[in-house]
Amino acid sequence: MTRRPNAFTAAKLPTVVAMCAAVAAGLSMTAVRAAPPAVAAPVDLSPVKEVHGRSALPDGWQHGAFIEIFVRGFQDSDGDGIGDLRGVTRRLDYLKDLGIKGIWLMPITASADRDHGYATTDYRAIEPQYGTLADFDELIREAHKRGIGVVMDYVINHSAREHPLFSAAASDPASPWRDWFVWTSQPLTALKDWDIWGKTPWYLPGEEVPDLPEGANAPPKPESTAQSPAGSPRYFAVFGPHMPDFNMRNPAVVKYHEDSLRFWLNRGLDGYRLDAVPHLFENSAKDWNDQPESRALTGEFTRLIKRYPHRFVVCEATAEPKVYTRDEICGSAFAFGLERAVIAAAKGGDGSAEAVDKVARFFTEAPLSMATMLSNHDIFAGKRAWDQFEGDEARYKLAAATYLLLPGTPFIYYGEEIGQAGVAGLPGDAPLRAPMSWAAETAGAAGAVGFSTGTPFRPASPNIATHNAQAQAADPGSLLNFYKTMLALRNSQPAIARGRYEVPLAQGQVLSFQRAYKDQRVLVVINYGRDPVEVALPRLPAKARLLALHASPAGTPAPAAAPARTVTADSQGRLTLTAAPLSVQVFRVR
Repeated sequence: MTRRPNAFTAAKLPTVVAMCAAVAAGLSMTAVRAAPPAVAAPVDLSPVKEVHGRSALPDGWQHGAFIEIFVRGFQDSDGDGIGDLRGVTRRLDYLKDLGIKGIWLMPITASADRDHGYATTDYRAIEPQYGTLADFDELIREAHKRGIGVVMDYVINHSAREHPLFSAAASDPASPWRDWFVWTSQPLTALKDWDIWGKTPWYLPGEEVPDLPEGANAPPKPESTAQSPAGSPRYFAVFGPHMPDFNMRNPAVVKYHEDSLRFWLNRGLDGYRLDAVPHLFENSAKDWNDQPESRALTGEFTRLIKRYPHRFVVCEATAEPKVYTRDEICGSAFAFGLERAVIAAAKGGDGSAEAVDKVARFFTEAPLSMATMLSNHDIFAGKRAWDQFEGDEARYKLAAATYLLLPGTPFIYYGEEIGQAGVAGLPGDAPLRAPMSWAAETAGAAGAVGFSTGTPFRPASPNIATHNAQAQAADPGSLLNFYKTMLALRNSQPAIARGRYEVPLAQGQVLSFQRAYKDQRVLVVINYGRDPVEVALPRLPAKARLLALHASPAGTPAPAAAPARTVTADSQGRLTLTAAPLSVQVFRVR
């Protein structure tokens, strides 16, 4: 394998460790060519200088809630059945009304699209099916007018097999782009120690491999079985043969990514979700995940981004997400695992008390800047929330309230706010990535308010007739209006948006905690059980007055179900109150 050492690695990391790992793996550590390629590059590799324009957003916008958008599935603007950037722009008022402060766009750069954008073919161009750079610029301008920031996915680790640089590298061992990717001349039989998710991640250029099912997020089956003459090179691809890994030990590769990050920041982008960062480096067959070099280089990328004012970075790091949340690495990373505990707590039943305790303790040990969610675009993070709750809206609302009121930066997956169901019978991750249910029909006569005036690229959600944005906007007790209520609380109460996490308590199926910011304090009490519970609440300020900001059973509209009231703690800061079944109560503490 020829991921080779570079000046970055030598300066930042223990070179001896990297060398020993390479020797143990029997890999070459040859120096990278020092001179730049003499031939013209097949894509734009030009350097990009930092241009620090004034941010259109206020400091702290990042503490609001984000929505994750699969552009292909959000809104079609031109009738071809495929969502696009103009479609996102068209729906900005909906997002503002919902209470969203940030948008995460899944990959929008040009792509082979076998994994919905994660197989990049040009890091500085918009996917043609999504629109143009002018459409991107318009989206940024219009989002900023509404106080909404925009971040986008950036895929550092790998490109597409169709990327022009990889095509050139694979076709000619003497290509100046050969060292941009990772190669070995060892036969397949000598590579069996490389077992990543049950597969050997080494492939022959031009080898016939099954197409990656649209939306699947795992290497295809079967793995490479093609034998080759001794010395035939194979390339490394941790996510499957369609997405070859970059050689991040090559300083030219790092510089290309740095310049490409600046390219979008200079156009006004507000930050990035950095994809799969624990996989940037592999040191051996046993040391292939979350290597020290990966953490260090991710930190370098983060510092580059944050040299621009008011920018935000969140990382996908399934390995050690709490570590990647450190300021010197990402500053924020998704809290994988918390979503399962939140859903288990909200479901009630056997074992739910243990899940409530896990939720209560999570942010006593985790950085408050972690990113939270109920689900996302990958099936490994769970089915769509509607499917996990099997249509139980009361418990669905409890889960939503939990993660929207806890610390962290919440990311709502598009359609989650209306209870959109997954589409059964599709492969891989595709069930999670259906067209947004804007109206009871996705197309045709409803095109003016629906997803498209044409034929959508994928079947609609099976519950579109009842769970669509148009119908739910008119129903005071709908999921959509419950999400609006929770986000309005978050946006109006700094203690919820950015406050400390204090006095977390799990009392059976009841979760309570306090959030505090400067002189503001908020108390949250959530009862996941079907019975009323007398809840003892200690460590409030002496004789504190509690004004109800929200109090309702999760299955009924708010605030009509329970009028606002004021209660008072005793001289020791103690209070006992009744938590109604399946209820959420939020109090301002004075």
